[in-house]
Amino acid sequence: MGIMDKVKAQAEAGLAKAAEAGKAGQAKLDAVQAKRHADSLLAELGYQVYCQQAGRGDGDTEAEMARLTDELAAYEAEYGTLTR
Repeated sequence: MGIMDKVKAQAEAGLAKAAEAGKAGQAKLDAVQAKRHADSLLAELGYQVYCQQAGRGDGDTEAEMARLTDELAAYEAEYGTLTR
């Protein structure tokens, strides 16, 4: 094997490792973004519950709480149990 073949093989191996690192980084970024979205859903659900308990809820409050709960259940199905 000539020196150019060795350089080419090392370059290909380096590219493969970089691609793997890129995929891992993207997966981590996706998970962080999903967690932030779940946090905002929880905050909105808390607001809806508060409004309901304070007597300020309207006809849409129950439906909105159900929608938020469904979205949070979908999050848990994909990413696991919610944590703080």
